[in-house]
Amino acid sequence: MKRILISVTNDLTTDQRVEKTCEVLSEIGYDVLLVGRKLKKSLPIQRSYKTIRFRLLFNVGFLFYAEFNIRLFIFLLFTKKDLLFSNDVDTLLPNYIISKLQNKKLVFDSHELYSEIPELVHKKRVKNVWIFLEKTIIPKLKTVITVSDSIKKHYQDLYGISAIVIRNIPVIKTINPKEFEIETNGKKIILYQGSVNIGRGLELMIETMPLLEEYIFVIIGDGDITEKLKNKVTNLSLVNRVKFLGKKTPNELKKLTPNATIGISLEEDLGLNYRYALPNKIFDYLHANVPVIVADLKEMKTLISNYSFGKVLQERSTECLAKTIKSMEFISYKKELKDAKEELNWSIEKEKLTSIF
Repeated sequence: MKRILISVTNDLTTDQRVEKTCEVLSEIGYDVLLVGRKLKKSLPIQRSYKTIRFRLLFNVGFLFYAEFNIRLFIFLLFTKKDLLFSNDVDTLLPNYIISKLQNKKLVFDSHELYSEIPELVHKKRVKNVWIFLEKTIIPKLKTVITVSDSIKKHYQDLYGISAIVIRNIPVIKTINPKEFEIETNGKKIILYQGSVNIGRGLELMIETMPLLEEYIFVIIGDGDITEKLKNKVTNLSLVNRVKFLGKKTPNELKKLTPNATIGISLEEDLGLNYRYALPNKIFDYLHANVPVIVADLKEMKTLISNYSFGKVLQERSTECLAKTIKSMEFISYKKELKDAKEELNWSIEKEKLTSIF
């Protein structure tokens, strides 16, 4: 049995794309070993394949990336494997060096345009480091996967490679919803699930809540601006109408998401990464039969134009967002959601992933 060593910098608990990839590779006969990191608040995991999580001295900034990549390089160097699978540019350098030193095949999965993430917009030196790594390594790779047609075209234009698009879409399943363990007082639920970072439209949604008395806003996830948002909610006297549930596992999410009335994905145009994004949460909402409101950005706008299971926010203002949400109350999206799920599901993406290996 061939062993494939898959690496990612997160703590493995909420990364549905990596989890589905590992499951597919296990199904087709690979001995999978998934490597990530363990944080103080990391939830326990139990998978059908092997996992290992590094405990690090540093968990943010340059020292984190340096420590993780050195640890990963040493681990890859001395661990038996037949193939390497790198997720995102922040794991690519050690994987690439080992692939050359030990003549191992390498697959690279780009979940996003890493050098264009909003956190790097005002950090030119740091951004240039990631751009240098991309320019140095990506043109030399034979097998590259990514999540959207726009990122595929970006890589093709810059580096002359043809990436394979595999979208992060859920498996079609019948799910028995579990109610939120919060008081809703009979109000309808607007849901955001995902990383709580800059540029996700969360401030705009919170500021819109005074115009939506019949709704509460639920945020599932955690990130760099969680405390800032909680302070904002307190200052606006919205503590009873904006709820933070923290991180949930993919299995917990599948049971919680169907409770929502509307899901949001309101990323700002803070660089190419968000402009070309096709967030996982949109497909999670879809498979939970929850219509969505998305930002007026290329990939998201195209998806809603093609499948009509929600609306595109035309103007980033509290008035426009409130009006868009209220207008959706009078529309049934049942048929659109059903039709979209038949085309947008993991079985189709799984075939593309299987064909690579």
